[in-house]
Amino acid sequence: MRTFDVAERRARLGVRHALAPGHGASDVVDAAAAVVALHGTDPATTVLSAVLRSPGSTPDDVVRALYDDRSLVRVLSMRRTVFAVPPTLATACLASSVAVAKDERRKLLKILTLNDVADPEALLARAEDDALQVFADHDVVTTAQLSSAAPLLASRFVNGSDRWATEVSLASRVLIVLSAEGRIVRGRPAGRWTSSQFSWSLAERWHPALAERPELVPAARQVAEAWLRRYGPATLDDLQWWTGWTKTLTRQAVADLDLTEVDLHGTPSLALSDDLDVGPEPEPWVALLPALDPTPMGWKHRDHLLGPHRPHVYDVNGNAGPTVWADGRVVGGWAQRDDGEVVTHLLEDVGSQTRAAVEHQAAHVQHVLGEVRLKARARGWTPAEKLLRA
Repeated sequence: MRTFDVAERRARLGVRHALAPGHGASDVVDAAAAVVALHGTDPATTVLSAVLRSPGSTPDDVVRALYDDRSLVRVLSMRRTVFAVPPTLATACLASSVAVAKDERRKLLKILTLNDVADPEALLARAEDDALQVFADHDVVTTAQLSSAAPLLASRFVNGSDRWATEVSLASRVLIVLSAEGRIVRGRPAGRWTSSQFSWSLAERWHPALAERPELVPAARQVAEAWLRRYGPATLDDLQWWTGWTKTLTRQAVADLDLTEVDLHGTPSLALSDDLDVGPEPEPWVALLPALDPTPMGWKHRDHLLGPHRPHVYDVNGNAGPTVWADGRVVGGWAQRDDGEVVTHLLEDVGSQTRAAVEHQAAHVQHVLGEVRLKARARGWTPAEKLLRA
């Protein structure tokens, strides 16, 4: 049985995730392919994850790919997470995430029921028809425009109870349902590239490839194979966590793939049968990756990346904060202070040469960010960030 030790997994990571010298991505779309999908819940992560993997690229290149060339598209799919992926993979992500769409519809119907709507299904159907008519009449639509154009969508409802209760607009919740179903996609945001105030467009109008929708299992198979090529060898447990699929769908997704059982430093795991060769040994490398970057969020079981450092660089909900890497493992965290300075906190002795390389990378990240100031969106501050920002 082929055995993969921790050192080989770390070497693969540097090469396949476009982090090691000589293995960087050719452009930001190639950077997305290197990690299958760029995390997009925090827009800053999408940009930084791509730029820091593609030497010479800038945030403008990511903006161009997302909104001008549309060679990347944002979709709400696996784990109810927004990902930025090429359009051909976007359809597979959406098709394999029907459970997310069903859950978003269920949650909205529950809100309507708790607000004493007599026939929630009928009201939601009318709201969707109104919304889709607005989209049919306009290439680009904002939430405010949607509410203005359709009075029903301007309705507001209480979500939650007691001190957790908030008021939500029907328009905003309908947008979530339609996007989870892949009928609309996020377009260009208002403001700079860190903004989360997106406009919206009909999916097939945004990109013709989004009109196609594969069947559930073939779509899941496409996603699973792409993930195994970048994150494998790995366990089915890792794949199930990353996708948010059920155990049944996870097994169906890999059933027709040509897989080989391997030993992953003591754990029975799977690898694509044409991906068993020993890969190139990368030169020593360091990297600063943003919060929620795909690499530290790529597996359920992450001990081969983190060692004892997990408590310092993840928040209480298991979301990765900004991390410092050396040769395939996390060695520290980083943060941007309010004045824009990017500072690092090393959690182990990495030696003077690696420490100097980390400082060089911190200066590069600071240059990329310029006047932009990062916020902790969709997560909490990590202990390392709190320490550095104190």
